[in-house]
Amino acid sequence: MKKRVVLAYSGGLDTSVIVRWLTDRGFEVITYTADVGQGEELSEIEEKALKAGAVKAIIDDIKEEFARDYCMPLMRATALYEGKYTLLSSLSRPLIAKKLVEVAHREGAHYVAHGSTGKGNDQVRFEASVWALDPDIEVLAPVREWEFKSREEEIDYAMKHGIPVKATKEKPYSYDRNLWGVAIEAGPLEDPWTEPPEDAFEITVSPEKAPDTPEYIEIEFKEGTPIKLNGKEYDQLWKLIWDLNEIAGKHGVGRIDMVENRLVGIKTREVYESPAGLILISAYDDLESIVLDRFTYHYKKDHISHPYAKLVYEGLWFSKLRESLDTFNNEIAKIVNGKVRVKLYKGSFKIVGRQSPNSLYSEDLATYSPKDAFDHKAGGAFTKVWALPLKVFARANKR
Repeated sequence: MKKRVVLAYSGGLDTSVIVRWLTDRGFEVITYTADVGQGEELSEIEEKALKAGAVKAIIDDIKEEFARDYCMPLMRATALYEGKYTLLSSLSRPLIAKKLVEVAHREGAHYVAHGSTGKGNDQVRFEASVWALDPDIEVLAPVREWEFKSREEEIDYAMKHGIPVKATKEKPYSYDRNLWGVAIEAGPLEDPWTEPPEDAFEITVSPEKAPDTPEYIEIEFKEGTPIKLNGKEYDQLWKLIWDLNEIAGKHGVGRIDMVENRLVGIKTREVYESPAGLILISAYDDLESIVLDRFTYHYKKDHISHPYAKLVYEGLWFSKLRESLDTFNNEIAKIVNGKVRVKLYKGSFKIVGRQSPNSLYSEDLATYSPKDAFDHKAGGAFTKVWALPLKVFARANKR
């Protein structure tokens, strides 16, 4: 009997070649394609998979689940890996892994497979997630084993076997797109000194070609979830994120260019587009700044946001620590209500206004006008007590 495997299938170069490569080695391949908001017409995916050699092709629309159960927890954690990256690829992997396991159980497969390389992060994310959900399933990673040494060799192999792929030798970029943004690799991007060519970008225009007039947008949150964009209420969260990507992308907002520390120990140049991700994380953080007391806000910034980003980046989504941090963030989310106003202009965005019914901001306490209600004499006494340890130290050490 042939061995049955469920392959995470994007329809791109690597996974298309994998279907044929596994088939030639005696596997019965079932492809699983998750619609996580990549913006592609997926109607041709089944035909492509079957033409490459798959016995069955499954296409699954999980955009809303991805938005609700993965993008929102990350936003509430205000997590950016190394202070820059919105973790868009890191977010989709655990959800896809979860679906792979579900399909494998349903289809009687003892293997799942992915198209990650041996020096990438995604191999860890896929495999750690799969084994957290089913420790007995076997995971295959053909790209770590096969004979191809370059994308050009893969393209030649695909052309030889009549496998339709998007990549060409003229435009050799590797794309991973979902609702949260686009990850772009390969080709000239591998040189960290080279400015990313404009033809590499998919959802953002060049800032130089963006409108000459700024655009202001308003995002309204209710209990930690964005519910309105420019006054329009959304019944599906993924649509709000999609529209925000389009609006901000027209202004060239959302490009990230960084040298990133991969989990396997190497540094790589990474280019991303994540307009909605960057804006929502920033807007949420800004709204938190007026509804949280100083102690909670500082604790979260110091002890939640960075560790959360590392957990997601390092493939530990299905860990008790991530679940526990979500409990903390969800408790805070209950009072994150209000609106944030954002200015978009020539590749940049800026928070220019915020308001909340839960705001702790008091104009009477903050103002320097005659309406000032702050007790200045109490401030003097506070300063003496606050600085007392420094005075004692200075006297003891004769400063």
